Amino acid sequence: MTKMDGKVVVVTGAAGGLGRAAALRFAGEGARLAITDIQREALDKTAEMARAKGAAVIELVGDIT
Repeated sequence: MTKMDGKVVVVTGAAGGLGRAAALRFAGEGARLAITDIQREALDKTAEMARAKGAAVIELVGDIT
């Protein structure tokens, strides 16, 4: 059991930079993720990287402003 098992985390701006880093950190801690960004290809890469860490991921492409 890890620190974030059973938790769901929503990360905005997850296609790169701090958003990607946060998403991958939470994925490594066992959280399920809902990630969002306007850059589909980069968001897909983040999702792929998080899934490689064993995380369940939902991707939401769009501008949340």
